[in-house]
Amino acid sequence: MPNRAATSKKQKPESSEAYHQSYEESDGWLTRTGAVARVIYWGIHAACLLVFVVGAPLPAVLLCVATYFVRLLGITGGYHRYFSHKSYKTGRIFQFVIAWIGCSATQKGPLWWAGNHRRHHRFSDQEGDPHSPKHGWYHSHQGWIFDSRWEGTPEDVIKDFARYPELVWLNRNHWVPPLVLGILCGLIAGLPGVVWGFAISTTLLWHATYSVNSLAHIWGKRRYETGDTSRNNLWIALATCGEGWHNNHHYYQAAARNGFFWWEIDVTWYVLKALSWVGLVWDLREPSEAVKQGRPGKPRLARAA
Repeated sequence: MPNRAATSKKQKPESSEAYHQSYEESDGWLTRTGAVARVIYWGIHAACLLVFVVGAPLPAVLLCVATYFVRLLGITGGYHRYFSHKSYKTGRIFQFVIAWIGCSATQKGPLWWAGNHRRHHRFSDQEGDPHSPKHGWYHSHQGWIFDSRWEGTPEDVIKDFARYPELVWLNRNHWVPPLVLGILCGLIAGLPGVVWGFAISTTLLWHATYSVNSLAHIWGKRRYETGDTSRNNLWIALATCGEGWHNNHHYYQAAARNGFFWWEIDVTWYVLKALSWVGLVWDLREPSEAVKQGRPGKPRLARAA
């Protein structure tokens, strides 16, 4: 592959001690590395087996579909494209709404998620990347969330959003939105609603999100030379509303759309575009033709992989 352009050069990794963050102040008492959190995490997985008890009543299954896709958009359009990359703008009220929806996905708070994602791009596939597949598929998929080095919010890289007290509160109390959602699922459809609308939906959502960190770095095609192992994968894109165009994203992180071309299905982009028509979001960034074609002055196109 051709050498990377200067615009995609990574920063020199720091010592491993620099990555460890204390969570007492920024992340509250519940972290994925604690015993209580592990019991909850694996307990939600185990609760999916209750499907053999409650069956598959249609209202509960439809609730599962709804909570999956709404929360997925909270992660892809909110946590990722807004809080991590600031690829569009919105008002403070809607900013909190998308943060709440993303938080209900049970993937911790917006500052923790976006801060660690920024760290991923800063050290992609190098020492300091929280979930590089170079440390093994399981580590990149979900093992990293149990690593105490990444349990705290890296406040130094998320200061732009850490100035909002409501986001700091949500980041510290990230367990509140999932709890509220679980209760609502029970009120809507009883125990089947909790099993399908929360447990199964959450488990599917976890592993769909994780697949971008793991599978989208080992399975797929590379359009651009990015200096890391990011790949484009249609199947992951379909499961994650467009996040599977991962090589595109690593090549040009500022874009609000990951599917650079019309044939690259990117549901998150379609939703953001619709929201811009009603004035809830604006200034959506798109890749220019020069960016998409990998012209001189931009990172070059990669050879087929």
